[in-house]
Amino acid sequence: MQVIATAGHVDCGKSTLVRALTGMEPDRWEEERRRGLTIDLGYAWTTLPSGQDVAFVDVPGHERFLGNMLAGIGPAPVVCFVVAADEGWQAQSSDHRDAVAALGIEHGVVVLSRIDRAPGRIDEVLARTRRELAGTGLRNAPAVAVSAVEGTGLTELRATLDTVLAGVPSAPTTGRLRLWVDRSFTITGSGTVVTGTLAAGTLTQGDRLQLLGHDGSRSVVVRGLQSRDTSYSSLEPVNRVALNLRDVSAADIRRGDALLTPDAWPITGVLGIQRTTGMAYTEVPEQLMVHAGTAAVPARLRPFGADHARLVLDRALPLVLGDRLVLRDPGSRSVLGGAQVLDADPPALRRRGDGAHWAERLTGMDPTGDVLAEVAGRGAVQEQHLRRLGLLPAQGAEAPDGVRVLGNWWVHAPVFEAWQRRLVTAVQGLQERDPLAPGLSSGAARDLLKLPDESILASVVRNAGLENEGGHIRLPGSSGNLGAVGSAVAELERRLTTDAFRAPEADELAALGLGARELAAAERAGRLLRLRDGVVLLPTAPALAMRALARLEQPFTTSMARQALGTTRRIAVPLLEHLDSRGWTRRLDAGHRSVVR
Repeated sequence: MQVIATAGHVDCGKSTLVRALTGMEPDRWEEERRRGLTIDLGYAWTTLPSGQDVAFVDVPGHERFLGNMLAGIGPAPVVCFVVAADEGWQAQSSDHRDAVAALGIEHGVVVLSRIDRAPGRIDEVLARTRRELAGTGLRNAPAVAVSAVEGTGLTELRATLDTVLAGVPSAPTTGRLRLWVDRSFTITGSGTVVTGTLAAGTLTQGDRLQLLGHDGSRSVVVRGLQSRDTSYSSLEPVNRVALNLRDVSAADIRRGDALLTPDAWPITGVLGIQRTTGMAYTEVPEQLMVHAGTAAVPARLRPFGADHARLVLDRALPLVLGDRLVLRDPGSRSVLGGAQVLDADPPALRRRGDGAHWAERLTGMDPTGDVLAEVAGRGAVQEQHLRRLGLLPAQGAEAPDGVRVLGNWWVHAPVFEAWQRRLVTAVQGLQERDPLAPGLSSGAARDLLKLPDESILASVVRNAGLENEGGHIRLPGSSGNLGAVGSAVAELERRLTTDAFRAPEADELAALGLGARELAAAERAGRLLRLRDGVVLLPTAPALAMRALARLEQPFTTSMARQALGTTRRIAVPLLEHLDSRGWTRRLDAGHRSVVR
């Protein structure tokens, strides 16, 4: 199926034309039929001569119902733009033209209706219509003159619609789904039903979707699917669809809500936008009505020159880079112009100058999407967030030159290099000030660099040529640099080399100037081994002890070990416990151990 929205001034014969093409009554309300005036959206469908199924979304033409018209035309890829031959171009025609231009619609048919009332005006009205549509995507659209009452031109119109629809690019059937809701109601025995135009993605019975409503978000399940009063197990785009939903009341869903693939879309209330049509942003009112999909949301606009602005919405919407918006003056009901989303997740403006910096970046952004620019603007961003913003495909993507991929994070190469330089400088400075320091702690390094995630630190350390040992970052090979303490450690090594198990007493260590901090640095350097109760030995002491203990009768007592090592109980007990912890000896009971063979 394809979906076509009508457009055109009030009483130009849009509904009559749809009725003649489909044989269905698009006006759903009794009041509409009684007054002969379309108030809300109407729906009908038919099959064209080629076999192409097509659905029509019939929109109101009166200026009072411009919001309803925008909800109907917003999600539709094709427009049937109608101008009555007897009345010619009208003020509402201009509003609908501006909406078509704002939405960037490029496929459609121009229909001159009611030619039976003014057969002599066809050329004149068509020429004016061509001039008015010259600045839109319909500038070269085929035109057909018809009389729905007499049936004149309907055959040609059907053939022309076939030709136009054949040239519409195929919509993607895979990837994330966003369905803007245009109706919600209850059917007895079925429950809640919503309708909308499926423009991309595939809907399947049983799908769990995220419903983003006026009052928050919730999870819903698709119980059933219909299109053209026929049930389906799945539906592809482009299609008019009706979804029977579970876990939600029809009263809780309104036009402008959206059904989404869960966790696949950014939900944003602040946008960076670029003007595509209409008035300069410096000339429009601050308070606006913004139309996106079927949604109409009050918003506040902050201009950054004539063509760029920051838009703050009254409620968050699922919008991404490249989405088209219509800006409307709520007071005059007129279309002020169109906008394209450049930044669906702009930074908060907290400090003086933030607005100017962001505005400068906004004016240089590519409306078609620039991953490198996005990563550069943020410094580091998660890959999944780039997908939500519409900058990466749903599956697979290669990082451009200038981006470092660190797990799930994409980091701008200059930012990564700056992190490395800053970390090296901090580590060098610390070690120059305090050679005995274990290094810069990982937590301090993360805070210093303001890393968005701790998983990035390991890559920064490695690429900076630094070492991370025990949660502390140092220059490579610097752990052996003990500075002025080195001579005292060397003296202690000399003494222990002479008598391996004669650990110095506390006063001896103090006389050498070796406190806890100095001993810890010497141990990190691999020069000494510290055991509990202040026992300090050489790192070779455990191996030497094992040689002596292996010669003893097994199992052996602590006293036997003390005698074999020629040491005191103060030293023997911590040493034996150390050997136990390494699995070299095994404690059997309170008084016996054995060597593990």
